[in-house]
Amino acid sequence: MDQFAPHPTSCFEGWYSKFDLPSGSYITLVICTVPKATTLPPHMVSFTYYPASGTPIFQREHWVSHIECVTTGPNNAFELRTDFGSMRVAANGDTTYSLSAPEWSLNATATSRTPWFPSQNTSTPEGWLVHLPLPLHWHVHSLSSRAEYHLKIPSENLPLAHTWVQAREPDTARGICLAGGKILGMHAFLLGYRSPKLNLDFAPPFALAVPIPIPLLSWLISPFMTHVIDYASRSISLTVRNLFYKIEVSARAPKEVGWFGLGSPFPEGHRKNFCSESFLATVDVVVSERSMWGWTWREVERAIFEGASLEFAGEYFPGTGEKGK
Repeated sequence: MDQFAPHPTSCFEGWYSKFDLPSGSYITLVICTVPKATTLPPHMVSFTYYPASGTPIFQREHWVSHIECVTTGPNNAFELRTDFGSMRVAANGDTTYSLSAPEWSLNATATSRTPWFPSQNTSTPEGWLVHLPLPLHWHVHSLSSRAEYHLKIPSENLPLAHTWVQAREPDTARGICLAGGKILGMHAFLLGYRSPKLNLDFAPPFALAVPIPIPLLSWLISPFMTHVIDYASRSISLTVRNLFYKIEVSARAPKEVGWFGLGSPFPEGHRKNFCSESFLATVDVVVSERSMWGWTWREVERAIFEGASLEFAGEYFPGTGEKGK
């Protein structure tokens, strides 16, 4: 199945959409539901307008009465219906947004979908991992789409543990997506890098670190990956290699400006302020290829992305909201 389509038996499910505006500003829309929530709000629609300067940020999180997932046709066509409108996904992947709240409204259509694996028309970077009963799965409907939109917000506002990085240069078709963190006691990541010359993906077992089962020690075993996640400096670094390629990623964002919080789904409902995001990050990427002579690494591509996305969540975000609040 198309992993972007609803999973009726999942304990929670969320759809995250990010729009890059011509002004350099961004829109983030999150529609998320925890059908069997016990004590916290089960359904969230979150809207964020993020100006190019990083301030002032306009954000509203709505704890709506329902989020209904409706099949609207064959080939995984579906619609998410909320108190404020809907997000509709056609069989060809085109996505239509029609949402209107008291202080904002968004009508948009995203077309020309770019799947994670274009040759397979596949929306998940997980590969065979998608079949495992993991507590969290991450799928990417489109790495890049063309969007037409109409936005309305108040004029006075205009000018687990996991991390997430996303950046793209539409003119060069160069981009990177990265997500991962602590899961089931391990550190695991999914990473994709695209450019006119390279089409690389890294996933476990290469992008995996396993703790050593020795009391009082916190060492990790990872022959293919090293990583440092440091919220204090608002930065992460990750190096992953497989048999043929190595990628080095470094992401950082200003500490003083440009951060906003997001709620996150849990079995009891949505915990407020569980994630912190910035769209002012800088991401450096170096790709090397293994030489068959001497088994050494040779740099083949280097890229720098500005205005990228960087997120810290859960244990990686010290300011995370407390359970039940």
